Amino acid sequence: MDREVLKTIQRGGIQNMDIKRSGSQPSGKGPAEYFTGAVRIDPLFEAPEPARVVGASVTFEPGARTAWHTHPLGQTLIVTEGCGRVQRLGGPIEDIRPGDVIWFAPGEKHWHGAAPNTAMTHIAIQEKLDGKTVDWMEKVSDEQYQA
Repeated sequence: MDREVLKTIQRGGIQNMDIKRSGSQPSGKGPAEYFTGAVRIDPLFEAPEPARVVGASVTFEPGARTAWHTHPLGQTLIVTEGCGRVQRLGGPIEDIRPGDVIWFAPGEKHWHGAAPNTAMTHIAIQEKLDGKTVDWMEKVSDEQYQA
């Protein structure tokens, strides 16, 4: 038997591959407490410990957006459809489109959402720190969104 396989078995066994079939996880609405407008969240994956990565596909209807927030270990967004907007505190609003990949550093205050007249979908990937992936803050005002 291969030494690495033996070490894995000795540490508690081999993890089995896990396939999440399309449509097997229910969609959810983005809570009004943390989102403005219509937002749908489709869970994609949550790796078992000791891994801490979590991913979801998030669809924002035109004008919909997150509240200001931070992530303890940062966040990656991969835009898959439509046109959207992102902004970090103190920076300009940036337009985002399919194929764009956005990284927010740990603790970087930001928001993201759809463009005013176009829906947008992105895959959001973040890691848990002590069981937490996000710290929510105040909502983005219409004035901030339209700036």
